[in-house]
Amino acid sequence: MGFFDGLKRDTKQTQAVEEVETPQIQEQEEAVESFRETDPEDIEVIVRETDTYEVVDMPTEPLKTYKDKAPVKHVIGHTKIIAIINQKGGVGKSTTAINLGAALGEMGKQVLLVDLDPQGNCSSGLGVEKSLIQQCIYDVLLNDVPIENVIIPDIAEGLDIAPATINLAGAEVELVSEMARENRLKEAVGCMRGKYDFILIDCPPSLGLLTVNALVAADKLLIPIQCEFYALEGVTKLLESMKRVKSRLNPTLDIYGILLTMYDSRTTLSKQVVDEVREYFGRLVFSTPIPRTVKLSEAPSFGQPITQYDPKGRGSLSYIELAKEVIARG
Repeated sequence: MGFFDGLKRDTKQTQAVEEVETPQIQEQEEAVESFRETDPEDIEVIVRETDTYEVVDMPTEPLKTYKDKAPVKHVIGHTKIIAIINQKGGVGKSTTAINLGAALGEMGKQVLLVDLDPQGNCSSGLGVEKSLIQQCIYDVLLNDVPIENVIIPDIAEGLDIAPATINLAGAEVELVSEMARENRLKEAVGCMRGKYDFILIDCPPSLGLLTVNALVAADKLLIPIQCEFYALEGVTKLLESMKRVKSRLNPTLDIYGILLTMYDSRTTLSKQVVDEVREYFGRLVFSTPIPRTVKLSEAPSFGQPITQYDPKGRGSLSYIELAKEVIARG
């Protein structure tokens, strides 16, 4: 049998297989096409039953409002407003805001988390369905909406959030023409003093007007610095901006603490960065570094702080220790 005879035989076998599989493939393609035509808003949960999929409609609960907040069980003393800030992206600002806030809440403190980042990572990381948000921190800054109207209470134990949506992306430009543009956030959160032990502000990775608003509103700054190469790059500019705001707009502003994030004890680089940062900032550096763990990266996709998602893991224990340090610093 020659080469072409074998090729003809293989071709006939392939055609035979295609004729057998074609009806099943057509059914699958029709099912996929039907699924694609389904309105995504009508699809809440897909339940697998043997070889078929059934679309199940799940009722969507409306977001709670500040009026629904559970009663506070202790007397609120002095409210400390802390801006979590670094002009570099990817250093752990939102991760720290979420998990420090949750850890403080589980220790009996009342915490308000203000999501000032247009990416809204704190909001989505705590499981807030953004499509249900009627008003966000953008409306507080530019439409004079009271912050109580946008707060979602009890997102975790002791933790409330003022969420952000993509609308906040235009705030930098729109604030330029506003009167007292640097004081918008200060006026908004000022009325919440006495209602929370801590107000944490998650800042965007820039030194624009949103960040300036956070600098003016805050009492202190918490600066996350990742244990990687170029760790201190850009921090000098941040400190210069802090000094300008301190001299002109907010005399009480100061550094609350430096937090080392993404620490890997197995690498020499992480240890070198820790030594360099501690030498530069001294006692301002928190003694608890935040390790680089998979669980910390996974938790936001489940809409949970690490203290709920992996309560006994290294990431959770580190943020609990950090919360203890924060409370001890007063």
